Amino acid sequence: MSIFEKRRGTLVPVHPDNANTRDWLVLLEAATIVGQQRDKLRVALTTQDRTLVKKRRLFRKPEHFLVIDGYDPRIHALYFCPQLYKNENGSLVPLSGPEIGDLMAQALEGGAIEKPPWYEPRDSVPKDLVIKAAPNMELDSLVVDAPSAKPNKPAPLRAVKIDDKDK
Repeated sequence: MSIFEKRRGTLVPVHPDNANTRDWLVLLEAATIVGQQRDKLRVALTTQDRTLVKKRRLFRKPEHFLVIDGYDPRIHALYFCPQLYKNENGSLVPLSGPEIGDLMAQALEGGAIEKPPWYEPRDSVPKDLVIKAAPNMELDSLVVDAPSAKPNKPAPLRAVKIDDKDK
């Protein structure tokens, strides 16, 4: 990538301590699923690969940014998570990225705000976050059960009136 080439994606500011870690990057999406039976949060992206951009200004500390394609602060929340393990028959098995994302979505679902997913062209980016952490929520000691399997329920059938002249 040359100096004058435009970067693809959105620059998301991150703390310098999180810039060079190998933790999982989990991008959660809120208020985009519609319908009666739905989850408030959806895992949009889980990865350990990242593109980091460092912006330097004269007489200031460098600023660190992640390049994330399609990031929108209206619907996305970005989290970092270390590698998690589950205990299977006395041995520790590392969880995959989507499993970690599902656990985080399940743990943070109570803090997701309910709002319509649309906005007017003149609306600016909201100041409040998509996911508000409860004051008593402490993620350092959070215990999450494995996500339960969702039963596949058939779509409810509805009665359709048949006209007598079609017979």
